[in-house]
Amino acid sequence: MGQLKALLPWRGVSLLEHQVAALKVGGADRVIVVVGHQADRLRPLLADLEYVSCVFNPDYLTGKITSVKAGLQGLCECRPNTLLMINVDQPRSAESVRLLLEAHWSLIDEILMINEETHGMKAVMQRHTNQTRRVEVATPEVLWDLNTPEQYQAALEGH
Repeated sequence: MGQLKALLPWRGVSLLEHQVAALKVGGADRVIVVVGHQADRLRPLLADLEYVSCVFNPDYLTGKITSVKAGLQGLCECRPNTLLMINVDQPRSAESVRLLLEAHWSLIDEILMINEETHGMKAVMQRHTNQTRRVEVATPEVLWDLNTPEQYQAALEGH
């Protein structure tokens, strides 16, 4: 993308601020944000939000799995009943978050054991294909993944 995705403008705020707000409005009691690259630019955006915890991942360059594990470690003793992981570059609305939280299933202990060699979250999802519940979301946002300027522009335009 050539720039920090979390800081891209999205509906009047940064992508990071949008995602955190969507999670809260969608029903999340607690939001854990994993930061790595340029964490000092991201933390101030969340400093005044009491329901948000920032967790620094010093190993962010080695893959997404290290961020997943850092976020789970950030849960501490609060062991939630529901866990929803969202990448900052896959913006979702509060309504989509609400639908997903209502249809949850928890694999926290199994997710803590993932690694890059065993294909991480993809492998977890494949092992639980029979337990996976499809949630119909009538919005194109579920397909958004902002990895290029073109994908970002298309999502901004609502495609």
